[in-house]
Amino acid sequence: MIQPSTWTEQTPTVRVLEAAARQSLHAPSVFNTQPWRWRVTPAALELRADPERQLGTTDPDGRLLTLSCGAALHHARVSLTAAGWGVTVDRFPDPDDPTLLARLRTTGPVDLDVAAGRLVDAIPRRRTDRRAYGDRPVPEAALSRLRAAVEAEDSYLHAVRPDQMPMLAVSTARAADAELADPAYRDELRQWTNRPPGSGDGVPVATAVRPAPRRVPLRDYAPGGAAGLSAGADFDRGAVYVILFGDRDDPAAWLRGGEALSALLLTATAEGLASAPISDTIELAWPRRIMRDLLAGVGEPYLVVRVGWGPGDELPPAPRRMPGDVIEVTC
Repeated sequence: MIQPSTWTEQTPTVRVLEAAARQSLHAPSVFNTQPWRWRVTPAALELRADPERQLGTTDPDGRLLTLSCGAALHHARVSLTAAGWGVTVDRFPDPDDPTLLARLRTTGPVDLDVAAGRLVDAIPRRRTDRRAYGDRPVPEAALSRLRAAVEAEDSYLHAVRPDQMPMLAVSTARAADAELADPAYRDELRQWTNRPPGSGDGVPVATAVRPAPRRVPLRDYAPGGAAGLSAGADFDRGAVYVILFGDRDDPAAWLRGGEALSALLLTATAEGLASAPISDTIELAWPRRIMRDLLAGVGEPYLVVRVGWGPGDELPPAPRRMPGDVIEVTC
């Protein structure tokens, strides 16, 4: 990485762009792979996908990789806005370079955005909470705010109805069973739950949750019983399951879907709600078709997210890569 000799030698634009890239490192990603790289130039912040971190078995099309990068992009965007900087985003700016996902440029100082500040405050507090949620229902007003946050990112949200819950539960369980029966998937899961010390990524088995009766089963990150956390005494009765979806099923739409995912999760955190993305149902073609059926064929499903009132005690943060391993400053 090329770094200026001192922080004070950086221009204000470079400083704010690098700060936004650093904030984005808190973004959620599939298997906590953190499959992105940032490049800071004197005039722009460039986001690239890192193909070496793509899950070849779980995510052969790069759908989840691109969604993850979109979440990082949204984290950076709201960080710039909250800091009082206008920003423009050029998505997929180079047709000959598909790994270059976005280029952000600042447009100068703007009035502080209170809503963006609320989301930025939520960035370090957000956790993927895989434990069971309680009986208290999610208020309709909060659900409306989640929906509005997603729609502001050109995506949509469908709250799974009670009559649709059995189909969601069965498709998720069968998708999980099909994946666990695949030796290549088990090898990939093992790779990302048993990371080398200091790697700053992956899902440590100590943070995995032991299987328990749930309305919708969650991925077992520690097959064989080595998970470090209990699901708790609740059963997700008050949780709402939402399907994040869009109009298209292509990389540009996945990137926007990832931005919407970030907006959804940060808004939920700001509301005091716990959340946990569920991707099993879109990792295989046949459960993804079932998700389309739940949407009555009006959109392409990107992800399912469970939202509700968590146990209350704070989870430790997930491992994070060092900024110097992800952010390149070329000025």
